[in-house]
Amino acid sequence: MSHKQVGGPPGESTVDWCLYQLNGAAEFEVSEADIISTVEFNHTGELLATGDKGGRVVIFQREPESKNEPYNQGEYNVYSTFQSHEPEFDYLKSLEIEEKINKIKWLPQQNAAHSLLSTNDKTIKLWKITERDKRPEGYNLKDEEGKLKDLSTVTSLQVPVLKPMDLMVEVTPRRIFANGHTYHVNSISVNSDCETYMSADDLRINLWHLAITDRSFNIVDIKPANMEDLTEVITASEFHPHHCNLFVYSSSKGSLRLCDMRASALCDKHSKLYEEPEDPSNRSFFSEIISSVSDVKFSHSGRYMLTRDYLTVKVWDLNMETKPVETYQVHDYLRSKLCSLYENDCIFDKFECAWNGSDSVIMTGAYNNFFRMFDRNTKRDVTLEASRESSKPRAILKPRRVCVGGKRRKDDISVDSLDFTKKILHTAWHPTENIIAIAATNNLYIFQDKVNSEMH
Repeated sequence: MSHKQVGGPPGESTVDWCLYQLNGAAEFEVSEADIISTVEFNHTGELLATGDKGGRVVIFQREPESKNEPYNQGEYNVYSTFQSHEPEFDYLKSLEIEEKINKIKWLPQQNAAHSLLSTNDKTIKLWKITERDKRPEGYNLKDEEGKLKDLSTVTSLQVPVLKPMDLMVEVTPRRIFANGHTYHVNSISVNSDCETYMSADDLRINLWHLAITDRSFNIVDIKPANMEDLTEVITASEFHPHHCNLFVYSSSKGSLRLCDMRASALCDKHSKLYEEPEDPSNRSFFSEIISSVSDVKFSHSGRYMLTRDYLTVKVWDLNMETKPVETYQVHDYLRSKLCSLYENDCIFDKFECAWNGSDSVIMTGAYNNFFRMFDRNTKRDVTLEASRESSKPRAILKPRRVCVGGKRRKDDISVDSLDFTKKILHTAWHPTENIIAIAATNNLYIFQDKVNSEMH
């Protein structure tokens, strides 16, 4: 299978992916705090944020074009690093609250400053990122160090001036949205009205106004009166990219519910339910676990929804509730290994999925540091690997193949030799270009198509 036709916009047939950058230390023993837990491009793709288990957020900025250094153009360099969350203790429940960053979402840029939301299990914070490259000098009543002068020494008035200084990036917490969730927050999503956002935990979804921290509106509550009757939990949720009244949430039973906030204030009664009937011949002990949806993403057009469960990615048309319009097998060779994956808890891993800028290609992660791409137009798919060993900078990534027994071709990898500790859970695709960010444990890989790379 040629891999040349996965990843480009419609009508463009050649996309060869190559490693563009690798951030992170090549440590044999990885510190738990350094493991990347979320990756997110901003709306222009000029900034890329990662969050980690240590509660830190690192923001990368793409270098502008430069005639003097053509090879550095397009590189993402560290712009700012800050501690977003600290470990806390809930004394009422005697529970530790981890500092791990579960999700980051950028707000559309309104002025020179950038803003993002970050959340751990309980608390959502709004951060403002600003630049300062000038400082005021020549005050009348203060000296250089900012101390008040003796007024009797002030004999003339001068006009303070702004002097250039080294660029400083300042990150300030603008709002802290606390006490909105009893259970663990799994997703946040900014509304297209740019004024509100929602946060979802296992049983409830709350709607917040970005300017108001002391109250939120509960818009979905699936908590049963008796917790023994609990049969499913909310796994992910997202606002529609264009219609501010629509949002979707996915469940551990494999269903999607589209809700319309115009219909009622509490959206417990969904407008549409998307569910695929189960094939009785495939029924097994693991059926319910592997059908749990770990991620849901609206397409940029707003016409489709992309979901990821343990073995597949599915594309749903908003107008068709009975079954997905497309289903792609991510790693079907693991179907026979579900028992051991259950025993080592890998079966509960939550893989994310992403659309490319034109909604023609979808991407999701797998084990052994593999990630998969599916071209919706050509129906071609490819397996690529994010690893230090196999990726030389600017070299084209070779497609990988997993064999399940029988004849083994050169470079094929046996399903029994896959490393299940190396997993690509978090991925992001640049909003308009063929640039992808892949989090592999504590490393951030940035791949570009060869064409982009050579132009730079």
